Amino acid sequence: MPADIEREHAWAVVLAGGDGKRLQELTHRVAGDSRPKQFCSFFGGKSLLTHTRERIAPMFPREHTLFVVTRAHETYYREELPDAYRRTVVQPCNRGTAVAMAVCLQAIVRQDQDALVAFFPSDHHYSDSEAFRSSVDSGLGMVKEYPNSVLILGAEARYPEVEYGWIQPGRTLVDSPAHPLQQVARFWEKPPLPRARLLQRRGCLWNTFVMIGLASAFLELLQTCVPQLLRSLDRWSPGGQLERIYGDVGSIDFSREVLAHVPNRLLVLRDAESGWTDLGSPRRVVDVVTRHGLRPQWLSSDYRPTALASSF
Repeated sequence: MPADIEREHAWAVVLAGGDGKRLQELTHRVAGDSRPKQFCSFFGGKSLLTHTRERIAPMFPREHTLFVVTRAHETYYREELPDAYRRTVVQPCNRGTAVAMAVCLQAIVRQDQDALVAFFPSDHHYSDSEAFRSSVDSGLGMVKEYPNSVLILGAEARYPEVEYGWIQPGRTLVDSPAHPLQQVARFWEKPPLPRARLLQRRGCLWNTFVMIGLASAFLELLQTCVPQLLRSLDRWSPGGQLERIYGDVGSIDFSREVLAHVPNRLLVLRDAESGWTDLGSPRRVVDVVTRHGLRPQWLSSDYRPTALASSF
């Protein structure tokens, strides 16, 4: 980590509670069951969750790395996280990213009021993990200068993807050749193809959903956009049961219902070198293993995924 980051206040949260329904065609082929994609080994002999865990391990203290999962997936996360029982937040059901993040933030701030938190999805691929860690390190160092903002890693767009969120950068705050930091002018969630083409031409970035900020800043965004969620969580204490709370709240997507409404509170750090891909469809997984010359056993010459990842 950068020398100026106090390790005792740095926290990582790995988001591993999704159902992965869009990838079940492929997970059935690879694993023979309907496990969510984060628990599936598509390449390298390791699950996506294990790849994520190893990727971020050098940056955060082990005891400050939390995992959020969903109880229905216990068969899989019990095998994946046997050494992280006390650092695993088990949701009664999947209620979307905002709810999972809020629960983890509440648990963290009760231990560390000054926590600096980074959120990492568990279903991504990076062609260059060192470049990814360099971007995260830069973000951890920069965001402390902007305590009321949340920083998002923005990947350079390679094509006009309609299934990603897009970030329109604004004024430059840190003019770094490797990792420029900019304000966010606008956030576009899954735009139609004509808009995505225009955004790519204008140099807009893909939202990787890797986010860094003080816990207090994340909670302020949630309070602004979905105050009913935090009111529900006020009745919960870490170690207590979440069933009643999850029964009271609906599904809340952090990108659509929070980020899209508060661009003035967001910063974007350009990540040009890590080769980020969200493995959200069978086609994207096939694209990754083909592009990198991988030859997993499940990839036969006659396999043609039905779910398209993008439109060019």
